[in-house]
Amino acid sequence: MLPRLRAAVAQLVAGFGAQPPPEPGGDRGSPPPAEPPFSRPPFLQLSPEELRLAGERALRAVQSPRRRLPWSTGYAEVINAGKSQHNEDQACCEVVFVERRPSPRGRLVPGEGGREPGRGRKGFYFHYWALFDGHAGSGAAIMASKRLHLHICEQLRDLVDILQDPSLPPICLPRDARAGPVELSQVPLAEDDEEVPNDAVPRFHLEKVVSHESLVVGAIENAFKHMDDQIEEERGSQRLSGGCCALAAVYLMGKFYVANAGDSRAIIIRNGEIIPMSREFTPETERQRLQFLAFLRPELLGKEFTHLEFPRRIQPKELGKKMLYRDQNMTGWAYKKIEEEDLKFPLIYGEGKKARVMATIGVTRGLGDHDLKVFGSNIHIKPFLSCLPEVRVYDLTQYEHCPDDVLVLGTDGLWDVTDDKEVAGVVMEVLMSYEPNDPCRYTMVARELVVRSRGVLKERGWRLANDKLGSGDDISVFVIPLGGPGNYT
Repeated sequence: MLPRLRAAVAQLVAGFGAQPPPEPGGDRGSPPPAEPPFSRPPFLQLSPEELRLAGERALRAVQSPRRRLPWSTGYAEVINAGKSQHNEDQACCEVVFVERRPSPRGRLVPGEGGREPGRGRKGFYFHYWALFDGHAGSGAAIMASKRLHLHICEQLRDLVDILQDPSLPPICLPRDARAGPVELSQVPLAEDDEEVPNDAVPRFHLEKVVSHESLVVGAIENAFKHMDDQIEEERGSQRLSGGCCALAAVYLMGKFYVANAGDSRAIIIRNGEIIPMSREFTPETERQRLQFLAFLRPELLGKEFTHLEFPRRIQPKELGKKMLYRDQNMTGWAYKKIEEEDLKFPLIYGEGKKARVMATIGVTRGLGDHDLKVFGSNIHIKPFLSCLPEVRVYDLTQYEHCPDDVLVLGTDGLWDVTDDKEVAGVVMEVLMSYEPNDPCRYTMVARELVVRSRGVLKERGWRLANDKLGSGDDISVFVIPLGGPGNYT
């Protein structure tokens, strides 16, 4: 066990994106999967020379779109920072049409006014932005950047009739939940298909009122799960390596839905106020969830890890002594007598950005990582990694927004060296130097955020204005104005 733990700690020091060398005696006849070709988001429209410069680690050139993005969105990136050999960050910006799903067997659907299903296109558009921060390979991030919005579209197709009819109140689910799945288009609003008054109280204990907003949130959550399933199914044939954090923003019918699975971050800056729209999912922030799973299923720890947390590693000479600890039920610390079982390597090891699950990975939510194992063992880490995002909702119709109000999405390369307040300061500083109707102002904000986080190349490396080290990670940033979509091409 000791050599394996030493290797795990070495990997911890190197970072969770590091790839360990093959073990002696391993399968030498099977070459490792080839990485997908170097690629950047299509909306950048990079020429071959620009693509080459984008991949030049020593140069770290900032790239922005050639033409205006939907909603006058600003975007900038610096990739291939030299942290690993992979182009880890990926991005997507789309306007997607959700077409209503045809009714089975061609029967008419209530609300169609007698028209045959399939005649015309009934549906709605949603705007979509997403950042994917890959690790241990670019395959999962590239695939998710190309397909996650399609999964969201597919999940929303069942909601077209419900969301497009403003006269429909929240849905009241059938009383007999054991009757099996029911098509949403056929779900009765209440007993005898009567409408539910705004102040109605369900008369049966199995009825539950579900808001339209909750249906959209559920569709996005399901889309992440289907995306993760697809990565697992196709990881062999498509050579999908590694995993990725995913941060997506969906604008639909007056509301922003911001879904985060990983350690990227989104904030809204409105009239100088900072409104968090996500939280990072790391071994520290999800400690109790991870420990509880390990407590329920100790076999996942492979008899080499303990779900308990201690302030430091326990030494054999400390057997029988008392040491501070905490388990899955505790937020504080207490003393316990050290036993043989406590000498195992902790499930969560390290602090802050150095914290790792099983000394391997520093994020606890994301897509992919289906083949990830503790170095030198057959212990899979995926059971502890959730693909489920946390979705936060912001209703644009509840506020008056000026041209300087924005939603900022950034991978952790931005937030590692820049806090929310500093980002807000840069946003306001840059926007004040451009006319409110200048469509390039949001791109200039994104570029400035990337440049200031990357720093300037000096003799001692990339340095910030205060001479501290700049971000050594890939950096990708969207700046989305909240004033409205404007014109897009």
